[in-house]
Amino acid sequence: MLPPSAQRVPESTAPHVNDEIRRRTEASIARHAAAGTAAIERRLAELDREWDIERTLEANAATITAVGAGLALLVDRRFAVVPLVVGSFLLQHAIQGWCPPLPIFRRNGVRTQTEIDYERYALKALRGDFRHIPSESDSQTSVAAEHALHAARSRVESH
Repeated sequence: MLPPSAQRVPESTAPHVNDEIRRRTEASIARHAAAGTAAIERRLAELDREWDIERTLEANAATITAVGAGLALLVDRRFAVVPLVVGSFLLQHAIQGWCPPLPIFRRNGVRTQTEIDYERYALKALRGDFRHIPSESDSQTSVAAEHALHAARSRVESH
């Protein structure tokens, strides 16, 4: 059985690496919360530019594939094996959530989009972005859910 897309990479990453990424994320949240709203704003802008693991792997694979194809055309056709190998690694990642470069990137702190979003929405909550969503005790559950959906929709549409 294939793991769900959002869980493929964390399930394929060593637990101590996942723990380190989580610790760094939580330390960043605490540090920026203590530094105030301007620091939160700057960090949110940084998060908008942060490459997730999928983008990093895709760029890495595309670069190595292009170099391998170029070498096969210009130097020696045996270099054609490079794009074949890289393509198989990319397929393996799409199916299993693992490929040979993944542990290297993860150890260097490259996060999944879900991990980046965890920090983003924690900072947005600290900034007060979700104050207008009534709690369950303030209103009926369906009204609170409607407000939450509206807030989520507006956040997704603004990206």
